[in-house]
Amino acid sequence: MTDLPHLPPVDELPEWLRRLAAAAREVTAADLSLFLPPADGSGRASAVLMALTETDDGPSVLLIERAADMRTHAGQVAFPGGAVDPVDPTHVSAALREAEEEVGLDPESVHIVAELPAIFLPPSGFVVTPVLAWWSDVHPVAPVDLAEVAHVALVPVAELSNPENRFRVVHPSGWFGPGFQVGELFIWGFTAGLLDRLLVLGGWTRPWDETRHRPLPSAVSGMRVAPPGPP
Repeated sequence: MTDLPHLPPVDELPEWLRRLAAAAREVTAADLSLFLPPADGSGRASAVLMALTETDDGPSVLLIERAADMRTHAGQVAFPGGAVDPVDPTHVSAALREAEEEVGLDPESVHIVAELPAIFLPPSGFVVTPVLAWWSDVHPVAPVDLAEVAHVALVPVAELSNPENRFRVVHPSGWFGPGFQVGELFIWGFTAGLLDRLLVLGGWTRPWDETRHRPLPSAVSGMRVAPPGPP
């Protein structure tokens, strides 16, 4: 985990975020995924922004739904983010830049809480660094380019932790992992795996029926044949 200067002390964060913040600063890669970045340093570096804020519905997380006609990841729900470019000095910079480019999020409106360990995604070869942030100064956001992002949502943590909204997704390959259905959003794969860990680390998880399985809808499967790898 990269040293991040000027991180706000945990006791200066909103009370609802403190447990998650403390845990995120101590979490290991093995706590997040079975797949660790290749020891030889291969894989394309990328970053995602896990921005949480307080809404009328309680703590909520910013998610996007990718456009249905994209070549890859079509229709999938994700965190704002993407590849680290040469202009990005850090993973944090990349996550903030991507969030601004995708949904118009003002980088000055968030406080970085923690940079989590990188996770390897074998099917795509990406090494993804999740960046946890407190979105303190909420402002309107929307898709910047509808060819890439179809929808932006602030999803309440209470909806994610609701046992009625949880199940395991079965991929045609036989892979299965956490899934969520919140309204019309079907969340699976890498994003669902991180959200599952977020609920655990934040103390928000509730018992749910882990034997309940749902097949992966074709509308959100994207163009990939290989599964995303277990979270």
